[in-house]
Amino acid sequence: MKKPTLAKSYALEPKLITVFKEGYTSAIFYKDLLAGIIVGIVALPLSIAIAIASGVKPEQGLITAVVAGFLISMFSGSRVQIGGPTGAFIIIVFGIVQKYGYEGLAAATLMAGFFLIIVGLAKFGDMIKFIPYPVTVGFTGGIAVIIFTTQIRDFFGLSIPVMPDHFVDKWAVYFQYFSSAQIKAFLLGGMTIVITVWWPRVTRRLPGPLLAIIVTTVIVYFFHWNVATIGSQFGQVANVFPSPHIPKINYDIFIKLIPAALTIALLAGIESLLSAVVADGMTGRKHRSNMELVAQGIANIVSPLFTGIPATGAIARTATNIKNGGLTPVSGMVHAVTVLILFIFFGKLTALIPMATLAGILIVIAYNMSEWHLFIKLLRAKKGDILVLMTTFLLTVFIDLTVAIEVGVVLSAFLFMHRVVALTLVDNITDNFEENPRDQNQINNKSIPKEVEVFEIHGPFFFGAADKFRDMLRQIERKPKFLIIGLKHVPSIDSTGLRALEDIYENSCRDKTKLLLFGTSPQLKKMLQDMGFVEKIGKESFYETIDEALEYARTRQ
Repeated sequence: MKKPTLAKSYALEPKLITVFKEGYTSAIFYKDLLAGIIVGIVALPLSIAIAIASGVKPEQGLITAVVAGFLISMFSGSRVQIGGPTGAFIIIVFGIVQKYGYEGLAAATLMAGFFLIIVGLAKFGDMIKFIPYPVTVGFTGGIAVIIFTTQIRDFFGLSIPVMPDHFVDKWAVYFQYFSSAQIKAFLLGGMTIVITVWWPRVTRRLPGPLLAIIVTTVIVYFFHWNVATIGSQFGQVANVFPSPHIPKINYDIFIKLIPAALTIALLAGIESLLSAVVADGMTGRKHRSNMELVAQGIANIVSPLFTGIPATGAIARTATNIKNGGLTPVSGMVHAVTVLILFIFFGKLTALIPMATLAGILIVIAYNMSEWHLFIKLLRAKKGDILVLMTTFLLTVFIDLTVAIEVGVVLSAFLFMHRVVALTLVDNITDNFEENPRDQNQINNKSIPKEVEVFEIHGPFFFGAADKFRDMLRQIERKPKFLIIGLKHVPSIDSTGLRALEDIYENSCRDKTKLLLFGTSPQLKKMLQDMGFVEKIGKESFYETIDEALEYARTRQ
């Protein structure tokens, strides 16, 4: 009996367990400790900025980084995955909070967590990788545009009493109130972007966003600049870790939240697996996709119990972890503990951070998230891919992220089916042979008897191809005595393709035409047998080669 491979044996084992089985040394811990501390410092400003942009309190972003970040690393299917709040969730989280409040968000996040665990335990992790690339680039680019748009008010310090929800309305209001822009807010936001982008060229030991926060906060505090800060917008920031709390939600809202929960689960799955793939490329390791989804599910179930928000694998923080020497999930757990320490001892100081600074950080996040070079590259792809890309992008920006993903995936599926049908060819060998018999090597240049029609199908025999085949058969002017169909180049058949064969058989019986099949592979013949088609037309109707089928027809003329 063949032993299961290592990948299959440990498909649902956290990498942390694997690491300890291999032997965890003090030298490895030292590297994980340093990397975890650095990533924790990086996560601090990002978690605050993402939380505020998502419409929740600053401390909720930090709590998410602590709770979800720790659990994702503990149960992760990747050695170096760093989890926490990410920019991808900003749109969906903000929309849920505005419509259902935080309790609704907590319920949706819990539901998403259970969805992720179910998908992981069912070992469907690889299926998420089938989300078409244009869809991923499209909604990611759309999210980036919306994040950028939502930060314009704070970046310029605009005095806007009420912000509209719609993308177009936001820009209309920006132009209307642009005269209220504050030069100091603009300078702080611009300074943040410059420091965040430029500082990594000097050193990566001190994160650029953190340095930008320190510099701009010091300027505002000591020079008494009258600009909006976290404290002026949200009041004092709590630095006490909350007790667990189960959200209360009624059945009607629970049903309404299912689409949002599915979107959160899908985003968490895609982002975490993309992050794990990036980590694999940087480390040469291989992650366990199903275990990764289970880890994301556990984190998103526990996070809202402590007032947290949705979390997933963060590509930038994971890359930072690897570049700073992180080797095992312990570095991710250290990162969460680091955020917890900073939250408890320095949480109240975050109230001094200028809103323009956070806007600058989020604008950089939006730029990096947009991956505009990939977007432009896809615009040079096939028309179908461009259609999927632009449809997903525009629906994300102007309508809704959930709708964008649904339409993008469905549209991609239709395009895929169209391409499969286009690849499936139906040849009328009878006509081709009569025109140029020397090219028909597959029948050894033998003549095709009268009252015999020979067709050959190349490619999957799915529903679109079945219609193509039916149309070709209708073009036959005379009813043949024998209809021979070659299936040598048909790798698979679906129920519609089978139905087409059954229709052909029934029509053949009505027209007193004998149906013969040749070149059927063992796998395809088994599929036809399982579907009852072999028994229906008889085993004597199947032949290995076209010569055998023609010989049968010739002897019964």
